[in-house]
Amino acid sequence: MPLVLASASPARLGVLRAAGLDPLVEVSDVDEDAVLAGLPPQAASAQVTALAAAKAGTVANRVADSYHDALVIGCDSMLLLDGVLVGKPRDAAEARTRWQAMAGGTGELLTGHAVLRLGGGEVTGSATDHAATTVHFGRPSNAELDAYLATGEPLAVAGAFTLDALGGWFVERIEGDASNVIGISLPLTRRLLADVGITVTDLWSH
Repeated sequence: MPLVLASASPARLGVLRAAGLDPLVEVSDVDEDAVLAGLPPQAASAQVTALAAAKAGTVANRVADSYHDALVIGCDSMLLLDGVLVGKPRDAAEARTRWQAMAGGTGELLTGHAVLRLGGGEVTGSATDHAATTVHFGRPSNAELDAYLATGEPLAVAGAFTLDALGGWFVERIEGDASNVIGISLPLTRRLLADVGITVTDLWSH
């Protein structure tokens, strides 16, 4: 059964490949701002989960004709910082402001997950949830922050930091699932796959 990752994130793809899966990649191109604007006021966790579901649903509709029986996984990550949900910074100036607020403090990295099972070209099962990991940030010096921003990495990721790449130098510790911070929680994904009748070990590539 093909596994389709509804994400352009190389980090998510890398996590799944390292964990024995070899998904196809189909970028959703969902208008995230439009999805959020259409939601009633709700908790940050519900917002990221709704975005993940929108991405998975869009891709499932797109691939249903090609893959009548398949699994689609959608994810969306954002950082809850001082009660405000933030995604990728728009530019380096915003990333700098974000880091100035994060330095020496904590944030909660939230990732919404959605798993859809297709059978006969129709959605026959679905499961959604979110994972949360607390991140304790270090205090990069001005020179370190300048160098980090110059790489462009903070502009490409939720919360303007990574755990598994250059940004990891400036994360003191985390509380919770590390794979969730990278972009997809393996424990949660395993549970969601089970909810739609799939044992993750059956998906391992050999």
